[in-house]
Amino acid sequence: MKLHISNGRLIDPANGIDAHSDLYIAAGHVVAVGAAPSGFTANRTIDATGLVVTPGLVDLAARLREPGFEHKAGLESEMAAALAGGVTSIACPPDTEPPLDEPGLVKMLKYRAKTLNQAHLYPLGALTVGLKGGELTEMSELIAAGCVALSQASEPVTDTAVLLRALQYASTFDYPVWLRPMDAYIGRGGVAHSGPIATRLGLSGIPVMSETIALHTIFELVRSTGARVHLCRLSSGAGLGLVRAARREGLPITCDVSAHHIHLTDMDIGYFDSNCRIDPPLRSQRDREAIRAALEDGVVDAICSDHTPLDDDAKQLPFGEAGTGATGLELLLSLTLKWGAESRLPLLRTLEKVTSAPARVLGIAAGELGVGARADVCLFRESEHWRVTAQSLKSQGRNTPFLGYELPGMVALTIVGGHVAFDASA
Repeated sequence: MKLHISNGRLIDPANGIDAHSDLYIAAGHVVAVGAAPSGFTANRTIDATGLVVTPGLVDLAARLREPGFEHKAGLESEMAAALAGGVTSIACPPDTEPPLDEPGLVKMLKYRAKTLNQAHLYPLGALTVGLKGGELTEMSELIAAGCVALSQASEPVTDTAVLLRALQYASTFDYPVWLRPMDAYIGRGGVAHSGPIATRLGLSGIPVMSETIALHTIFELVRSTGARVHLCRLSSGAGLGLVRAARREGLPITCDVSAHHIHLTDMDIGYFDSNCRIDPPLRSQRDREAIRAALEDGVVDAICSDHTPLDDDAKQLPFGEAGTGATGLELLLSLTLKWGAESRLPLLRTLEKVTSAPARVLGIAAGELGVGARADVCLFRESEHWRVTAQSLKSQGRNTPFLGYELPGMVALTIVGGHVAFDASA
């Protein structure tokens, strides 16, 4: 299939392009930008007048709920949600049931995703067997099976000697390790940010020091081992201050934040809105502003959806008993655009946080539209708004704190590997 995307505003952060330019695609790859290559005849011409043409989004954290949690969601529904949101590459954490701690499970998941012929799937392998923080997995076998990194998802490793051995081994073979900084004991059992709001509502708190203590430990281990570590879903200004200092020191670390944390605070819990129970918890307004500042100055590499679909029963409970997490794949682009507009950033810098930057973190050939690049493309209307409702979401999980919001950015087309995988007009 040869595609010609004409008259669009092409924005490619990886190559510094922001211009009205045509894009030419053949055999699943970009073959030309601007002028057509010699002898090119398109099978389909897409008129992108009024549309932004950008690389397909790369999401660093999306739970697709297979295997083990198919009652909450499945690959079919969540892949459809990804494409509707312009997401073409997805990293999925290993906290499935059973966890992704064996090569056979990883191969099965990748095969299932490949047969759907939709978004590209990049599994994270479990760092420890069963994510229990005791015995290390066969890391080399998991990487060989297709994992892009090793992770504990949201499960802490309580034994620092085990974490030290894991980073030593990973460093030896240059395997990246993804960690969510969270002390195993401080804040254990908490359900909201430790502060005046939680106190007023009578909710058990999770203090910021739960994040900062874990960061201090991780940085000491990185200094000792030289391991490459990606820090997942940072939530506090104090934590980001430590990351800023560690990066000045030259430690090999990267980090991301969730789209929820760049917009919401603990005040959004309101009258115990269970859709606002997420992990890590929504923190103070000061923390949110620190996250935005760290995104702008480059301390935070990427924005992720932290997509966690749940069934209705899991959220129709008292706040402290409700399931943790929010759906986000279809909201990632819109929430990123909203942040960029509020921060008065050019679209080129805004989209970098969900295209080329997360692709660099993953170490994959994605998030760009230069000649020879894989033809993963998102076409959207920047100024057109849509209302977030349960009916408007393709994800099986309808749990989002943004229900009722009017958000910018309507995805018109999503192209994966040169084929049109989503067409809003169809």
